[in-house]
Amino acid sequence: MSHSKEEIFDHTKSLMVELFEVEESKINLQSNLYEDLDIDSIDAVDLMVELKNFTGIKIEQEAFREVKTMEDVVRVVHSMVNQPAVATA
Repeated sequence: MSHSKEEIFDHTKSLMVELFEVEESKINLQSNLYEDLDIDSIDAVDLMVELKNFTGIKIEQEAFREVKTMEDVVRVVHSMVNQPAVATA
């Protein structure tokens, strides 16, 4: 299932508010997860699990390791959900 960048951002923003009690007004694309939104590494893992539930695709820890901002989250998730399916023989 494909999701637009806007859908991914909106869902991730909702998760930040619900799971981590981040004030919605603090969340924008430039928000730094760790500095601005006070997310720690355990929270980041929880976020990856929730994004997997949303997209149906496992978000690889390696891809998520370089994520610093909300825009990075959207970019990584969007690229993963919009990858062409790999044919298996």
